[in-house]
Amino acid sequence: MEKIPPQLWHLKEQLYPRMSIARALAMIAVHLSLFAASGCLAFVLRFEFKVPPSQMPHLLWALLTWLTVKSLAFHIFTVDRGAWKFVSLPDALALLSANVAGSVVGTLLILLFAPPGFPRSIYVSDFAFCLLLTTGVRVLVRMLAEKSNTTGSENIRAVIYGAGAAGVMLLREIRSNPTLGYQICGFIDDDPSKSGLSVHGVRVRGRGEVLKSVAAKHKIGHVLIAIPSATGAQMIKILNYCADARVTFRTVPTLSEVMRSSGAKIPIRELAVEDLLGRIPVLLEDTNVRAKLENQVILVTGAAGSIGSELCRQIARFDPKLIIGFDTCETGLFYVDRELRQSFPSTHFQPAIGSIQNLARLNEIFDTYEVATVYHAAAYKHVPMMESHLFEAIENNIFGTYNVATSAGRLGVASFVMISSDKAVRPTAIMGLTKRVAELLVSSLQNGPTKYVSVRFGNVLGSNGSVVALFKQQIAAGGPVTITHPEMRRYFMTIPEASQLVLQASTMGRGGEIFVLDMGQPVKIVDLARNMILLSGHQPEDIPVVFTGIRPGEKLYEELNTLEEETRRTYHEKIRIFSGDGARISDIEVWMAELRRMCAARDMRLIPALKQLVADYNPSMQVLQALIDQPKAFEACTPNVTRSTIRRQSNSVASFP
Repeated sequence: MEKIPPQLWHLKEQLYPRMSIARALAMIAVHLSLFAASGCLAFVLRFEFKVPPSQMPHLLWALLTWLTVKSLAFHIFTVDRGAWKFVSLPDALALLSANVAGSVVGTLLILLFAPPGFPRSIYVSDFAFCLLLTTGVRVLVRMLAEKSNTTGSENIRAVIYGAGAAGVMLLREIRSNPTLGYQICGFIDDDPSKSGLSVHGVRVRGRGEVLKSVAAKHKIGHVLIAIPSATGAQMIKILNYCADARVTFRTVPTLSEVMRSSGAKIPIRELAVEDLLGRIPVLLEDTNVRAKLENQVILVTGAAGSIGSELCRQIARFDPKLIIGFDTCETGLFYVDRELRQSFPSTHFQPAIGSIQNLARLNEIFDTYEVATVYHAAAYKHVPMMESHLFEAIENNIFGTYNVATSAGRLGVASFVMISSDKAVRPTAIMGLTKRVAELLVSSLQNGPTKYVSVRFGNVLGSNGSVVALFKQQIAAGGPVTITHPEMRRYFMTIPEASQLVLQASTMGRGGEIFVLDMGQPVKIVDLARNMILLSGHQPEDIPVVFTGIRPGEKLYEELNTLEEETRRTYHEKIRIFSGDGARISDIEVWMAELRRMCAARDMRLIPALKQLVADYNPSMQVLQALIDQPKAFEACTPNVTRSTIRRQSNSVASFP
């Protein structure tokens, strides 16, 4: 093949950038042919299929003018280099504009320079024919492309659940992308006014109730759920329809997920547990958060954990000067470091290995870096395990928090944010007790330039030790799925949502506050398990559910605030402030010293000491038994608390909420 001259290649790149020579020449040839055909048709119809010899000069003038002017107009309006198989309404409007411009300018030139006697009706006829031909050939190409994408025998017959904007977008994506492998046989929509309508040639076959009959009649194997704004209750309802029809299902993600995805295609994905919660996307006040984080040094403790690592990801979006990830888990820090370097190459991340129980190591970090804000996420969180390791829970969650908070205050860090838990409300577990004490400690330190706040929320989906991960493992193994009690309920939110709201809450208040995140409605764990069984493609009767009994320290219902606390609104609808009685720093310092001594001696008298600080703490049977087994613990109890009293409490501990 003869080499293309550089001059021709340069001209092609100027007129048709990133388009092959062959395609550019083909596009020019097709358009010139359509322009010539429309002009000839206008003359032929004007003179009833027999053009007089006297009109031939007019025809030649018209063709020369229209081919030149319309080619220029199509190039100016960029309609000569589009992908015809993706033609849409905006393309049609651009074609209309190009045709109008070309016809108007061409008409003016013909009127000014063409020989006299030019038929005036030709102007309108040529415009109509040219618009029809240039639009029609594009529509034909798209129809043929979409037809070829749906004729493969390997395509899965599917329906789209949702005939709204998202459903229409999904239909277009499937028709233009044969690799998705779907043949759309209809829409399902719960809006009764849409039943029987045709959307882009695809019929709306009815509401969700008819899915089973539609699937059987049309041999449907898949349902694509295209309702990004669906509530959790709606998604569960759709999930049950799909399970009843024995079809598999996938979903279109929310707008925020589409924006985060790479490329312009709609990322169809598997339905997730998060979809069943129906959580409304968080709207951050980015201005306040950016003002707090941009070009600042941020320390995140527990950075290798689920919440800590997500905090690092969210903070990286706001261009901090440095993120210090502090944790004892070197493997987790390694992966967080690698992920942030790939996802946020312009953000500096410094992994720092160490324990929050090591005050010297903490002081080393604060002395080395000019930390502006601390997000304290490091903690022991597993409730039953902490009942068996109460001294370790106290050393880490109380002493460790106190170390980080006082070390930050010593150097005048601007703000300290502690991640707390709903289990700190009327605690029945050591983990919740230590979190409540940590809240009181943090609030009591509010006497200097550092702003100390706590942020309290419930369970997060996908976190380390989450019940969701356990259920997935049990379902994959064929069951049984183990649940402690049929009435067990918990609040849930997603890890990104919790982390974003923590960042937002950290910009609020003057210090000493406890912020509580809106967790929505509590979810019955047994319902969560059954929905996860459906998500896995099984029927509820396929996977047995076994109730094992409430574990030490567990409640049936979690709470986010006590009756004694006062609630105040903030400017963010998902964040509220709870203010309760705190502890004076003078008392706390003496109390902390004594608590350290008792913890070092493994002296169970620290339980009554903690009970004095958190009066609404109700110890579990396991902790009460430990008190019985250590007689010295009674020396710290009130005269009314005897061994028989504790035995009676331990016998009735199963009735604790």
